[in-house]
Amino acid sequence: MTTLLLTHPACLQHETGDYHPECADRLRAVNHILEHEDFLFLAREEAPRATTQQLLRAHSMDHIDHILSLVPAAGEILPIDDDTFVSSHSSEAALRAAGAICAAVEEVAAKRCRNAFCAVRPPGHHAERSAAMGFCLFSNAAIGALHARDACGFRKVAVIDFDVHHGNGTQQILWDEAGMFYASTHQQDAYPYSGTPDEQGQPGGGVIVNIPLPAGSGSDAFRLAYGDIILPRLRAFAPEFVIVSAGFDAHAADPMADLRLQVADFEWVTRELLRIAEDFCGARLVSVLEGGYDTRALAACVASHVRALMEG
Repeated sequence: MTTLLLTHPACLQHETGDYHPECADRLRAVNHILEHEDFLFLAREEAPRATTQQLLRAHSMDHIDHILSLVPAAGEILPIDDDTFVSSHSSEAALRAAGAICAAVEEVAAKRCRNAFCAVRPPGHHAERSAAMGFCLFSNAAIGALHARDACGFRKVAVIDFDVHHGNGTQQILWDEAGMFYASTHQQDAYPYSGTPDEQGQPGGGVIVNIPLPAGSGSDAFRLAYGDIILPRLRAFAPEFVIVSAGFDAHAADPMADLRLQVADFEWVTRELLRIAEDFCGARLVSVLEGGYDTRALAACVASHVRALMEG
């Protein structure tokens, strides 16, 4: 079995306006690096649209209707908030991004591939049950996790988020959901100003683990957070499926925050998560792109991440 890559041309047509950091060049850089001969043996599929049923596991009907109703005229950019913008193709891109992770979960669950990477945008981990924010329209990782549980029958599903920003949307959506585990490393006191260690979930709901890292933290602090806290907690949870919110904006070159990670750190954490997936859940792991705003660093990090996935 090989690694599956899911993407869709619509994800390149989501326009956010001049000089916006969450731009199509990000995905172009990812697509370009994944055309290298090292990735010749990736299985490749176009992402389907998410269904209303899939979206409803994570979002209110009012939110879904609102996002899908936002179809500006060609060339027009419509603000949702100070950070989040949509264009005429944005709702299609958002449907394909959410659909990608659901399709990936199904392919991995059916053992038609070893694992999967969803190269999609807009990202998702800031989108809350009833609100778009932080460049995000639908909460892709949460949608995938709930799809793994409710459609594929896995009782315990983990979402691991190493984006430099806390995944407030993923956490909010999974907070009350039985059988869910959400763990995040992120920069302390950075947008969206959530993800403190005392946000731990509650009995009967999801298990929540937050490790904020001070600005300027690098490899040692990142690896210590995973090695001493997140990975042992994940092993104790014994997941049946692992979802990765793969944001690469904690790289030292990224302009959006101030952690100092290197490509090797993302490869290391990927391999550690693959090891846990192998030990507990038949290697079932799906990764979905979140942040990463220096295109050269993003491409290098994605290449390392996907290469690790292919090597299992």
